[in-house]
Amino acid sequence: MSHTLILTIFPILVVVAAIGDVFTMKIPNWLNVIAGVSFFAAAWYVGMPLEQVGWHVAAGVIVLFAGFGLFAMGFIGGGDAKLLAVAAMWLGMGQLIEFLLIMSVAGGVLAIVMKFWWWLRLELELRGFQRFKSKVKSSIDLPYGVAIAVGALFAFRHSWWLESANTSLVG
Repeated sequence: MSHTLILTIFPILVVVAAIGDVFTMKIPNWLNVIAGVSFFAAAWYVGMPLEQVGWHVAAGVIVLFAGFGLFAMGFIGGGDAKLLAVAAMWLGMGQLIEFLLIMSVAGGVLAIVMKFWWWLRLELELRGFQRFKSKVKSSIDLPYGVAIAVGALFAFRHSWWLESANTSLVG
């Protein structure tokens, strides 16, 4: 029972972050803190080897630096950068490439869907008001927490967490 709870904490937190990002365009710090602290609590509870914890933390730190670089350049928000790092920490080095690749593809699909939605809404709202079209911004903000959650959930399927759970069930 408690192992099931451990295996659901991270997926629930990234889904909550994604849903919140869709509605508010923010990923709150408290959610990222809970995700980070729960990683250490879960690792301790299931007995993750210290070396494995180190590799997971290293993945989070590497992604944190990259994420804040993207934030500094204005490509993603601060909450996105922190969620990226926490997700990388939960997934570890072994799933980092899979996570980032799937997240990138999901982000591209999200951008296309959001741009289409924005364009459709704009056309419906401004039909007949051509002179106002030039006043409306041509870019849109993306709730990138959705792409982060998609990448994290796909990569989590192959993570240390599920492998160790399967091993303990078999053994």
